[in-house]
Amino acid sequence: MPIPFFDKEQLRYFPITLFAATMGLAGFTLVLQRAGRVWGFHPAFGHTALALTALVFLAFVVLYAVKIRAFRAEVAQELGNPVKLNLFAGLTVSTVLLSAAFLEVSPATSYYAWIAGTIGHLALTLYIMGRWLNGASLEIPQLTPLAFIPVVGNILIPLAGVSHGARELSWFFFSVGAVFWLVLFTILVYRLIFHAILPERLLPTLFILIAPPAAGFVAYLRLNGVVDSFARVLLYVGLFLTLLLAVQARRFLRLKFALPAWAYSFPLAAMTLATLLMYEHTRHEWMKSIALVLFLVLAAIVAWLVVRTVQAAGKNELLVPEG
Repeated sequence: MPIPFFDKEQLRYFPITLFAATMGLAGFTLVLQRAGRVWGFHPAFGHTALALTALVFLAFVVLYAVKIRAFRAEVAQELGNPVKLNLFAGLTVSTVLLSAAFLEVSPATSYYAWIAGTIGHLALTLYIMGRWLNGASLEIPQLTPLAFIPVVGNILIPLAGVSHGARELSWFFFSVGAVFWLVLFTILVYRLIFHAILPERLLPTLFILIAPPAAGFVAYLRLNGVVDSFARVLLYVGLFLTLLLAVQARRFLRLKFALPAWAYSFPLAAMTLATLLMYEHTRHEWMKSIALVLFLVLAAIVAWLVVRTVQAAGKNELLVPEG
């Protein structure tokens, strides 16, 4: 079937990186839904964001499915790349996030999306970690924060899983995500300190460091229901990492736009959502102020990313061979 607006041959270069965009948009949707309760936003904002995110996600899934069918060699090449391999988890993470976003709008849609995302993500996690354990030639300099994506996906399973009656299964995924986050975090800090800095194109992926503790706080709160000592550790580690990157803002502002810049979005969305939930549980006004600052920064970054991505698509700069 012909693909409108561009030559089907261009799908050869459809980047798996674009699923990082749907992760960010889904995270922003969850923030808008929660912000509506805290600041009284009209529900239409959250509903509109959800509808647009779901449409974008479905479009990307269809396009990548066509790529799999028509250009298997290119897909195999992405699967064989130790950096890009982690980005396949962006598809399942996006599905899990959308299942959480659909919870109140359409419980049935949420349930089926959660089932698909959970099964798919478990399969990808086993495949990726199996590659790591079975002699895949992954060098320390090849390790990037993108390796967190499979782990973060496990941490997110409880967001909708608890509502769908899968509390123990949700604890299973949360436990896997939390333990392997600590393992990967230790290795990655060693890599960042003692090896060459990340390529400029991948510098935005440093923001992924924020996602595991921030998303972990949200998921743990969903499982446990109270803000206890462990929840506070997760939240404040996330806030520290956010501050650590914020003081280096000039470094990131100098970067040219590229698709990995979408790595800014989901981690900041997770941190914003975590502070909103913390405010709702503690009623600390200073936490509400932090949430507001994060929300404004997140909204500005998402708007910028959408505009720049659309501009790049309009200039035929997305579906091209990577330089």
